[in-house]
Amino acid sequence: MASTTQARVEAPVSASEILDIKPPSAVMEAVEDIVYGSVAGIVGKYIEYPFDTVKVRLQSQPDHLPLRYTGPLDCFKQSIKADGVLGLYRGISAPLFGAALETSSLFFFERIGRETVYGSGLVPRDQHLPLSALWFTGAFSGVFTSFILTPIELVKCKIQVPETEAGVVKAPLRPIPVIRDIWRHQGLWGFWHGQMGTLIREAGGCAAWFGSKETSSTLFREVNIRNAKTPAQVEKATHGDLPLWQQAMAGASAGMSYNFLFFPADTVKSRMQTTPIGDSSLNRTFLSEARALWKQAGLKGFYRGCGITVMRSAPSSAFIFMVYDGLKKYVPLS
Repeated sequence: MASTTQARVEAPVSASEILDIKPPSAVMEAVEDIVYGSVAGIVGKYIEYPFDTVKVRLQSQPDHLPLRYTGPLDCFKQSIKADGVLGLYRGISAPLFGAALETSSLFFFERIGRETVYGSGLVPRDQHLPLSALWFTGAFSGVFTSFILTPIELVKCKIQVPETEAGVVKAPLRPIPVIRDIWRHQGLWGFWHGQMGTLIREAGGCAAWFGSKETSSTLFREVNIRNAKTPAQVEKATHGDLPLWQQAMAGASAGMSYNFLFFPADTVKSRMQTTPIGDSSLNRTFLSEARALWKQAGLKGFYRGCGITVMRSAPSSAFIFMVYDGLKKYVPLS
């Protein structure tokens, strides 16, 4: 199969051949990316969503008013007191759809990124990609996924942060009215408000997400090989699956790297996306929003909510990779 695929890449083909000839394994692998990525994303979203709600509320506090929350614990307490525990899951329907779409897109575009590297001829198809290439395929995936993700996160953020009027918290928003208002006030392009922040976060963050996972997995495998005492143990350490705890650690390191390294971009994006529809500050660019935050709170303001985000990303990302890899191994479609 590898040699056949390589020949197909090197030899010119007609448009009809491209349309009519599709390797079944490649098609089914794409289906697996979409289906299994969706399942993994939904599992991860249920784990992380309450922490994400707190993170967005911390990030989006106005720069012209005193801080409403003193920190993550205070935000948890106030939120639960106001809305109960279920209030932390406010608006989860759209994010569940978004998580399924995001995670499946990440794995799907990451595979396309790998095919792009192989197709360039830089790496033979019968060889594993080096770690540097895997960091690139992660960034490749993040760039394309950001355009899918921005509209979903825009709706999510507006639902997560309660609007106030004359000091009174207004009724929780719902996805359809939010979508309708965005369309009415800003048109189609309004759904990509905050795109620059999402692009920076996803391109850099996904490079770290896939890259850290692969780097950690490689380091674990090397340690296992060094510690192997028999030829059978060496073979298992070289070609077998990593122990479950090592898979979890690799996935957790990926999530923590993704969230910590580019958190300031996410903070600016959240502030832009939680601006009430019709507010004049909607005209702020990514840079002007960043300058306003720097003037208000300095560097510390860009990392507001970072600790809780990194904390929740560890189990969430671990489960995402474990569910995805487990489904790929034990429930193959191809």
